[in-house]
Amino acid sequence: MKIGKIAMLDGADAGEHPFAPYVRALGKGPKMFRDLEEAEARAAMAMILAGEAEPLQIGAFLMLLRRKAETAAELAGFVRAAKETFPKSDYLVPADLDWPSYADRHRQQPWFILSALLLAQNGVRVLMHGIRGEEEGHAPTRAGLSMFGIRPVSTLEAAAREMDRCGFAYLATEEFSPQLDALFRLRRLLGVRSAVNTFARALNPMNASAQVVGVFHGAYRALHQEIAVRVGQPRSAVIKGIGGEFQRSPFKEAVVSLVRQGQAVEEVWPVAARPGSAPYRWRDENLDPMSLVRVWRGDGGFEVPRRTIIATVALTLRLIGAAQDAAEATARSETMWRSRQQW
Repeated sequence: MKIGKIAMLDGADAGEHPFAPYVRALGKGPKMFRDLEEAEARAAMAMILAGEAEPLQIGAFLMLLRRKAETAAELAGFVRAAKETFPKSDYLVPADLDWPSYADRHRQQPWFILSALLLAQNGVRVLMHGIRGEEEGHAPTRAGLSMFGIRPVSTLEAAAREMDRCGFAYLATEEFSPQLDALFRLRRLLGVRSAVNTFARALNPMNASAQVVGVFHGAYRALHQEIAVRVGQPRSAVIKGIGGEFQRSPFKEAVVSLVRQGQAVEEVWPVAARPGSAPYRWRDENLDPMSLVRVWRGDGGFEVPRRTIIATVALTLRLIGAAQDAAEATARSETMWRSRQQW
């Protein structure tokens, strides 16, 4: 990791902790702090994940990053360090599509689950991964998946077997990477999200050729797009999604930040559906996970969720090259929905 070299460049003395230079770089005065270079960020996160940084240092590091705002170079370095800790696997067939789900406090239904399952039924191997999520007063991803008999797996081998069986697998971060999960759990101590909530979306544990990312704030689209370019992600689509997930509102124009073979491009998709007489309020949805089952089996009264699922699938079809434009992607998505089978 060349910690000594970095420490000397930052003016470290021989007696200080090896992680101190990274905190110092971020924590100097208003005109003296600086961003970390990608290699520095990679080395710093490697130390954290290896247990070589003290808890006090980790808290300071994460909060200083948040205060100044993380750069794409820093976050790409964190992604590279995290991927180096992942267990090696001999799985034969990887995922086609990586689907991170790290918005842990859903106050609306995770309809995107049905989008992922619809793709899986149509030959796309989908790996979803994420953290537990809040239960009380929320609608976590895992509760929704459980309605379809889907349980989290803990290894890439198990994920591959599940995708062989049904085209879809959900990888539990706390089982697959307890070091990362420990960083997520710091939110209860720090009171705010940290860089891990951002860079976890780019981890792509199975190195799928395509990846979808949903963010809370539109400003993060360009950031995730640059991360994808930096880490060599061949295809990526980032949207400001409902609840911070890759879930498109059919009532709004969608700005999609794409990466195609290393090139950053942007597409603007038109409104997919017109709202009724009153605006649809996502946070007013009934959070009973059984609603997901009712929508899948075609019960009436769920027109907005159905349109949301179709609009989300359409974006994904465009990403993986299964459609040439928004109109073709939407038409194909609608056909897939009408032809879905019991899960």
